[in-house]
Amino acid sequence: MDKADSCRRAAAEAVADVEPPQLHEYLGSVLDRASMVPATLTLESAAAMAAEGHVFDEQYDHGVADETTADRNRSSGSDHDVVTHAAGVQLIYEGLRLTRALAHDEPWTASDADAGEGDLAILAADILVARGFYLLARTEAAGTAVRTVQSFGRDQTRRTDLAAGDDTGPTAAIDEDDPAAIDANLERDVLELAVRTGAVAVGETPSPRLLALAEDLADAAGTSFPAVEDCLTDLGPSVSDRSLEDHATDRATSATDP
Repeated sequence: MDKADSCRRAAAEAVADVEPPQLHEYLGSVLDRASMVPATLTLESAAAMAAEGHVFDEQYDHGVADETTADRNRSSGSDHDVVTHAAGVQLIYEGLRLTRALAHDEPWTASDADAGEGDLAILAADILVARGFYLLARTEAAGTAVRTVQSFGRDQTRRTDLAAGDDTGPTAAIDEDDPAAIDANLERDVLELAVRTGAVAVGETPSPRLLALAEDLADAAGTSFPAVEDCLTDLGPSVSDRSLEDHATDRATSATDP
C-alpha cells in the first residue's frame, strides 16, 4: 500500500544517520520486516478526523502539489508532518516490540555470538523508541506516547512477577494471569496512540467510534500485526470511510440534541 510504503520510508529516514553501519543495517532490517499497521492507522485516523470542509490529501509525498493543497495543509497539517508523526508511532512500537522479545528470550544466556546480537538488538530498540519520541515531541500526542511506554514498563514488570510466582504486582488491564494478554496491551496501547496522533495532527479529537475501531483491530491482532492490507481490509470499508461516516453521524446528533 502507498501509505504503508510512505511511512516505512519516513521511519527509515529518521534513523538514516545512525552509525556504525552494522547498527544501521540492523535498524533497516527491523523496519523492512515491520507491519506498518500502527503508522498506517495514524494516517487513516488523520484522514477520518480532518476538519470539516477539508479533504485530507491522499498524496503522501514530500512537498505541496498546488496552492489549493497548500491552503488545506495550513489548516489541517501538512502531509509530510502527518507521515512524520505516523513514523514516530511506528518507531516507538518497533522499539518496544523488540524490547519485549529480548525480555522474553534473553540472548545473553546463550553463546557469545547470540550475546553480541542481543547487544545490537537492545541498542537498536533504544534508538527506535528515542527517535519515535523525537518525531512526536512537539505534538499533542507526546503525552500519550509517554503513557504508552510507561504502561509497557508496568506490564512487563507484572509479567516478570507472574513468571516468578509473585502476585503482588499491579493488575493488568485485560487478564492479570495471562502473559499473552499482558503482552497484547502493547498493541492495544499503540493503536490508541496511532488514532490519537492522527487526530491531533489535524486539530481534532478522535471520536469514540474511531477509538472503538482501534480496539477491534487490537482484539484481532493479539501480539503481532499482520500486513496492512490484511489487517485493515478485514473490517470491510476503509478506516477513514467508516470513521468519516461515524464522525458525520456524531456531528448530526450533536446538532439536533436539545
